[in-house]
Parts: sequence; structure tokens; C-alpha cells
Amino acid sequence: MAPDRSVLKVLKGETVFPPPLWMMRQAGRYLPEYRETRKRAGSFLDLCYNPDLAVEVTLQPIERFGFDASILFSDILVVPHALGRELRFEEGRGPQMLPMSAADIDALDTGAFHVNLEPVYETVRRLRRKLPEETTLLGFCGAPWTVATYMIAGHGTPDQAPARLFAYREPEAFRRLLALLAEQSAAYLIRQIEAGADAVQIFDSWAGVLDEASFEAFCVAPVRTIVERIRAAHPHVPVIGFPKGAGAAYVGYRERTCVDGLGLDWTVSMEAAAALQRRGAVQGNLDPLRLVAGGKALEDGVDAILKALGGGPLIFNLGHGIVPETPVAHVEAMIDRVRRIAR
Repeated sequence: MAPDRSVLKVLKGETVFPPPLWMMRQAGRYLPEYRETRKRAGSFLDLCYNPDLAVEVTLQPIERFGFDASILFSDILVVPHALGRELRFEEGRGPQMLPMSAADIDALDTGAFHVNLEPVYETVRRLRRKLPEETTLLGFCGAPWTVATYMIAGHGTPDQAPARLFAYREPEAFRRLLALLAEQSAAYLIRQIEAGADAVQIFDSWAGVLDEASFEAFCVAPVRTIVERIRAAHPHVPVIGFPKGAGAAYVGYRERTCVDGLGLDWTVSMEAAAALQRRGAVQGNLDPLRLVAGGKALEDGVDAILKALGGGPLIFNLGHGIVPETPVAHVEAMIDRVRRIAR
């Protein structure tokens, strides 16, 4: 690790002001240069698995905006794809997979897992060589619960009812699936770290649809397993957990999963965020639609976060990924407002 990388300082509990800044989905469709590269790639998966192009799009927001962290360009569903599940991305429909039955779980193939993901590891290796020395390189994976929701339903759904029903009706099979995904995801993140990632983030995008008991069993326990495996192999590499929509369940999530940084979605109040920050680094949590709106809505959102959280360990980010219709000028305005104290 490089101790002068500001994101790593914050994840260790230091206060850096102005806070370091990056955006979830910062390499994406809001950038004209991304759209040009995407045309050359063919399919979205081809882009994810082509190290030349994946490096190119990962670097685009760094070259344009100078963010303090760069996150690997990939997708959370490369993990089930590497386990032998069919996967394609359709315009306007998103990821499409074959729905999964209990019998399919035992047919998941771990034998070629790392071979299938070697292009991702090569992308990480090249990124660390190309990025500015001061830029933190983040690897990532999807949390087992969120990945499992797509595997069970075959696509995204509004409330992930197919996966929830599967878990209630086939509890032992669902436990096996989460356990397998936790082990493979940990191995995947460890390989990213060994390829050059400075820290990693675990995205649990569907944490908010579960009741209390299911949240503990499906979100907390598998993420804790991943963190334990990473710590055993690389004890000093920070892990960020992002249980989007967790609401009241944010309280205690850091302690029960042992993540270093806590990603906050935009629904978390400043009062609650400040309380969570007293236990360690937080990341977030600007509403992505404030960034789309720009003007006073954006300025007020940025200022509220800096006022409430700027005096502690904070990584400034959105409360979820940037949306495609976001004007580039609004991103520039956000960065300028966050960093204005430095001038």
C-alpha cells in the first residue's frame, strides 16, 4: 500500500479535507469517450473481458476529472459467469441469465473460475502501472446476496421476490449458494489485490429488501466470510461494504461484517451518517439525481455532506451509481465545490 494515497488514509480512520472523491460507475455512459469505446467493444461483456478496452474506460474519468480513486471497470455478474452460468446484456433490459433451480447449484463449476477471470486480473495489473501514483485503485465484487438474486431470477426484479421466495422454500440450497459465492468472491478479490488493487468494495445493491433475520443471514454473514478470507491473506488491505438501502440495519453492519469503510446510500440522514462515522470511515452519499439537476440542488447536497461529515473520515461519493443522463458539466461543478477549500 502507498500511505500517501488519500483514500487509503481515510479508510484507516484519518480525516482528510477536502475529502478524497470518486463516483460509483464513474466510467460509464454519461461520458462521450466511454460511448465511443463501447461501440468498438461489441458487447458489454466483451468490454469487461478485453483488458485493452477495460483499461481505457477505467482511465477515462481519471484523465478527465482527476478523481482520487479509480475503480476497476467490470460487472458484478462476471462471478456467476465464471462459474459457468450463461450471461448476456440486452439494451434496455440489462443482464439476462437462465433462472436457477436448487439442482443447478451443485452444477456450478469452480474449476475454471480464475482462468475465466484472468482478463480481469490482467486489467488490474495494467491499471496499477498506468494510474498516477497518488490514485487509489479499487477492486470490487458483488455481495453474495445481490449476485444470488440475479442468478435465481435470471434478471433484475423490483423487490427480488424470486430470490426471497427461493430462500424461504429452499433454505439449505440457498445457504449452499451463498456459501459458494462468498468463497469464490473472496478468492476473486484476493486475486485482484495480488494484481495491484489497493482496496476493495463489496456492493450489496439489494440489501434493502430483506427483513431483519434475512439481512443477518444473507447480507451480513456472507460479507463477514469474505472479509475474513481477505484479512487472512492480506490483513492490511481495506474493505468497503455498501449495503444499499439497509436503513436502520446500517447500525452495527460495520462491526458485524468487519469492513473498514461503510458506503452510505442517499437515504441515510446526515445525523445517522455522522453517528456511523464516529465508528470509522464512511463513503457517500449524494443523491445521484442532485447531480443530474445541478445548480442549487447540487450545491446544497454537497454542502450538507461536507458540513456534517467533513470533520471526520469521509470519502465523498454518490449514494449510488451516476446515471447516464448526468451532464458532464455537473460532475465538474461537484468536484470543484468539494475541492474548493484547497484553493
